[in-house]
Order: sequence, then structure tokens, then C-alpha cells
Amino acid sequence: MTDSPRALGPGLGVSAHGDGLVRRRRRRWLRGAGVGAGAVVLVAAGVGGVLYAKLDGNITPDEAAAAELARYEKERPTSLVKGALNILLIGSDSRSGNGNARYGRDSGTERSDTTILLHLSAGRHTATAVSLPRDLMVDVPACRRPDGTRSRPAFDMFNHAFQKGGSACTIRTVERLTDVRVDHHMVVDFHGFKDMVDAVDGVTVCLSEPIDDKAAKLRLPAGRVTLDGEEALGYVRARKSLGDGSDTERMDRQQRFLGALVHKVQSNDVLLNPVKLYPVLDAATSSLTTDPDLASLRGLYELVRGLRDIPMGRVQFLTVPREPYVHDANRDQLDEPEARRLFERLRKDEPVKVTEKAPKVSEDSHDEEAYEESENVGGVPTFRGNTAAQDACG
Repeated sequence: MTDSPRALGPGLGVSAHGDGLVRRRRRRWLRGAGVGAGAVVLVAAGVGGVLYAKLDGNITPDEAAAAELARYEKERPTSLVKGALNILLIGSDSRSGNGNARYGRDSGTERSDTTILLHLSAGRHTATAVSLPRDLMVDVPACRRPDGTRSRPAFDMFNHAFQKGGSACTIRTVERLTDVRVDHHMVVDFHGFKDMVDAVDGVTVCLSEPIDDKAAKLRLPAGRVTLDGEEALGYVRARKSLGDGSDTERMDRQQRFLGALVHKVQSNDVLLNPVKLYPVLDAATSSLTTDPDLASLRGLYELVRGLRDIPMGRVQFLTVPREPYVHDANRDQLDEPEARRLFERLRKDEPVKVTEKAPKVSEDSHDEEAYEESENVGGVPTFRGNTAAQDACG
């Protein structure tokens, strides 16, 4: 099969004019969330081969990470369940490159500002996004630095892994921490995130009180507010002025914002308007560095095309269970055995549930009340989190 527009149209089960696709898009949020997926069909059918080629060429393949991971293949976890996938989403705080320098001095290094392990179940019945705190204390392996030298193994903050060895070092750190195989990864920087929000004409959030934060460059009223790209970046990155100032609150805010972004992208005024759709696709693909298997529109489409039937209530966001680090209250450590319970469920592709206030369950607990809305005989572990169906403004 070729990558020609004709080959990517009817072969995917839609008419040449995209009518069937349009009807399904009104119901399926993940066709909007998986921006690259809808791109393949819509661009091929309506925009044309030249623009398809431009979008396809926007994505940067992370060849260096692929080579480094291949070097350590024998030490990496194995996948236990055929069809289940784990994708590591990395938000880079790099100040280099187009548009990023304004967010701070470029020291020649970068750290992972936000990292999310996204688990897609076999059969694509659920999607679970697990935030990993940047201040979590973890074992970082010896990694290849950008200059070709190698770092020493260290017990360090999680976001230092990206600084030392980029996405490959972060992936190896995550795999050692969770024993979960990372099948794919995506890296997006500040500028790419901001462009995505601007491309959809902003994202609406609800603020319980006004915000006046000079450091985050935010001055916003209370209530329902539509954030542009610059404001959205400040909103998801701010730590000291919003909520209780904790990283927990910050990650909760990021997760709620992602849910709001999903709703905006899947709305008809974006997906059904080619004038608005193309900038979204251009921003999304231009901001991505991915493993070579995903570094094309076709690769992204293959990843998300099976996700379109997942209800928003089964798209879950949570933060890995953790507690203050025993030697420094400003750092985190895993809250065991809860963290291990979560990792094991993801590795075995077993269900988990989320609720705003999850019960803490001991490892040997057999109390059925410790599980919420169990769906099987053994009970489904419940963790603190939220779903994409929850409306923060409701």
C-alpha cells in the first residue's frame, strides 16, 4: 500500500467525500484527541497530497533514542499482553529552538516538565494516563549524554533523566521504576503546546478565584475563561500561585486541562472546518518528536484508529501514588504498595478505576468496601484521579 491520498481514503472505510467519517466524528472524542489520526483521512480526501506530505514531514523521528534503547534491549521489560500499548508522553522544558527561549535561559540542557505514561488496553476499551512527578526520587541508569559521554547511575529526581540522556534515558528510567514496557514515545516542547492551543482558538477552563501571577504571566478573572496558548502554558506550568502550590495540584490542573483540550478539538467547529483543522494538524505534527515507528501521519493513525470507540468515562487521568521523600519533604517517593499495585495492573493490562477521593487499600486487604464499583469478583483497585467525562465547570 502506498502513502498516496487515494490509498488512504476509501481503504479506511469512508466515502471519498468523508461523509461517514464526519458522522462518526460527531460521536467519537478520540478521533479529535488523536489529532494525527483524523489528519490522514481528512487531509488525504480534502486537502490534498501536497499538504499531506508537508504534515507528514513535520514530525521528527527520534533516531538517537531508538539506537540507545536497542543497545539496552536485553534489560528492558517484556510486553505481557498482545495488543496493549504504553506510550510515554514527555513535555520538554527546553529553552532552545523556535519560540522557546522566552521561557528562560538556555543552559544547553532540558528537563521533562511533564511526563505521562499512557496505557491503551488491548481491544482499546480504556485509556489510562498516569502522571509521573518530576520531583519523584528514582534510580536513573547510566545514560548517553548529548555530547556522546555517559553519565553515572544515580538516585536522583525523575526529571534529571531527560536532562542527562533525553527520551531514551527517561524511558529506561520509567521502565526500571514500573517494570512496564514503553512501546512508543512522543516529545513536545513549550512552543508546540502553545501553538496547539492557539490553533483551536483557545481552551476554556473554570477558575474558582482570580489569578494574578507575574511569574506565570497570568492575569485572569474568576469563572469560565478561555485561555490562549500563552495563557494556557502559564496555567499548566504555574506552581506557587494556583491552588495550594503543590505539584499534586499542578498535575491535577494539567489533567483537567487535557480533558478540556480534548473536548475542544473534537467539537464540530474544529473538526468539520478545514480552515481551522489544518492549523491544528500543522501545530500538532510540528511539535512532535517521536520514535521512528510513529514519525509519520500513517504511524499516528495506526496508533489511534482503534481508540475512537472508547467512551470519555473510560479515559482516565491519575498521578502515580506517592508520598513525601523521607529525607526531603520537597521531593517525592513512591507510595508503596499502592504504586506497585498500579504498575502491576498496567503491565498485565488489568482494569483500574479512578475517583476524586480514592480509598487507600493495604496490600493484603480483602475488604470489599475498599474497592469502588467493582467490575469483577476480585474487585478493581481504585486510585485518586478523574476521567475525560468530568466537566470541571459542572
